[in-house]
Formats: sequence, C-alpha cells, structure tokens
Amino acid sequence: MSKRVFFIGGGAVGAYTGGHMARAGVDVTLVDPWKEHVEKMRTEGLELRGVTPEETCTVKLKAMTPEEFQAIAKDKPVDIGIVSTKSYDTEWAVNLLVPALADDAFVVSLQNCINEDRIAAIVGKDRVAGCIASTISVELKAPGFVERSVPKRGDSYTVFRCGEYTGKESDRVRELVEWLKNVDSAKMTTNLMGERWSKLVINASHNGLSACTGYGSRDMAVLEKPRRLSIKLSGETIKVAKALGIELENIKGFTPDEWVAAADGDAETLARIEKTTIDSAQGRSSTGRPSMGQDIAKGRRTEIDYLNGLVVEKGKELGIPTPANEGIVAAVKLVESGKAPQDPKHIDGLV
Repeated sequence: MSKRVFFIGGGAVGAYTGGHMARAGVDVTLVDPWKEHVEKMRTEGLELRGVTPEETCTVKLKAMTPEEFQAIAKDKPVDIGIVSTKSYDTEWAVNLLVPALADDAFVVSLQNCINEDRIAAIVGKDRVAGCIASTISVELKAPGFVERSVPKRGDSYTVFRCGEYTGKESDRVRELVEWLKNVDSAKMTTNLMGERWSKLVINASHNGLSACTGYGSRDMAVLEKPRRLSIKLSGETIKVAKALGIELENIKGFTPDEWVAAADGDAETLARIEKTTIDSAQGRSSTGRPSMGQDIAKGRRTEIDYLNGLVVEKGKELGIPTPANEGIVAAVKLVESGKAPQDPKHIDGLV
C-alpha cells in the first residue's frame, strides 16, 4: 500500500508542495479550514502556476476541512503528517493529527520557523522530522490557485532540505526527499537545526521588512536601503545562531562569516553580496512577496514573534545586541495592530 500523506494546512507552501507531489502520483490529502479553498480543490482541482511552463497545471487531489478529517481519524489514515500551518497554529495542527496517526507514522514540519521542539513534546522526538523550503516564493492567490514567483532552481540551488529531528539518516526521509524532487530540488540533511537557522536568517531578513514597508521581494533586492537592512538583519541573526552553537550552512551562496563581514561594513564582501542579490532579482516576478508581506495584505496575524522576535529573545539571553531585528519587530507590530500603514519610512534609522 502506498504511503498516505496528509498536509495540515493547505496554504501557499502546503498546496504548492502537495499539489506537485499529487501530480507525480503520491497519495496526498490537503486539510485546510478555508472551506471555499477546499471545495474548489476537490471539485475543479488545484491550479498551480509558475515562472516556467512545466509548473503550470491543474491537479485533481483530495482535500477536506479539519472537521471532515476528524471524522475519519479513528481509521488511522495518516502515514506521514506534514504540518504546513503558521507557527502559532503548530500545537493545534499536531493535536489534530495525533488521533489519526498510524502506528509507524511520523510528523514533518514544513514551516517557516523552528517548531520541531514543540512537535516533539507532543508526539515524541523519534516521530519528528523537519523540511525547510528555501526560496520557494509561493502565494495563495485565490481559492484553489497558487502561484510561484521565482523559477524552479534545479541543480543551481537546493530548495527542500529534509532531516530527522534526531539528526540521523533514515529511509523515511529519503523517500520524502524523492517525492519532493517532483516539486523542486531536494536533499536529506543530518544538520536539521543548522538548516533551520540558516533559513531563519533568510526569513528574518525579508519577511518583517516586507510586512512593515510593503516592499515586494524584488524591491528589497534592487533598492539600496531595504537591501542593506536585510544584510544587517542577516548579520545579527547569524551572530545569535553561532552563539547558540548552531552549525550554519552557507546562505545564498555565501558563508555565515561573509554575511557578518558585510553587515559589519566590509566593503569588498558587501559589494559581492549586493551584486549577487541584485542579479538574482532579475528572474523574479515584480509582484512576489514574502509570506509575512502577504499576511499583512490579507489582514492576517503574522509570525513576527517566531522570526525576528526569536532572534531578539535569544540575543537578550546571550547578551548580543540585535537593534535592527528589534526595530523590525516594533514596526511590524505597529502595522499589524492597525496603528500605522505599511510605509518604507518604518525602516528609517535602522540601516
């Protein structure tokens, strides 16, 4: 019998990933509370659109609401539960899964932030894996419609990095990696926390910045002020991660030390990183936005406390200053609360 994969959270990342896996023949079900989205997917299919022609398709796949999922939980239908919700819904998603898990099932975090500890507290560390989706840049545009704003990366960059929470190699993660290769490039890692923090560096440098200013991904790369601030945010996050003993991976083709050097004003390293950043923006859609920018635009709660807020929290514990991250947290909360509109002026004084 083929493995039964349930995504809890059928938003942009969950739907895009699950949709392409289903297209390749994997037994996928998306579980999401947005009833219009669920109905559209199961009656007309999930429309996927990308920069490259092969990504554009409509996929018929199974979809259901959480209430419908609860009704079948007693049958233990889940072999692999993939949590693709916002971080603040992690416990809800895992507790929804628990009664439905088959005896040898495991749970995978396909989320922006670092939630494996919280999942392990519910299901046990041996039933937890993580999957980082790096630079995937997808948006749920309408019920049953997801669009990706960057080209598939292929051999040039590994998008999906999957690993066991315990750091061991495993056949179950190898199998997941093979399925994900139908979506984009994928690999297994034994350094899950290093990959998580490396992804956090990217998210902390762009998500909050987009949320408070309204800038899209391309603007943040080609305009000097947000580009310089994103590098500064990266440097602060890397300093915190290294102080925690995290073994970071290279980030967008540069070593962690190079990012810190650029953030601290090394002109030669800064110039190299900026050139690569600007060049990479040429293939981007002008409308693409990080997930937190999408959240603000749609009036949704953000994950700021789990991204830049985590950097600030750990920085205080370690005695490491994080003024740029503190400024971004404050600005996002101001906009999120409705007390101020999105405005590039929010980052004045942070660079």
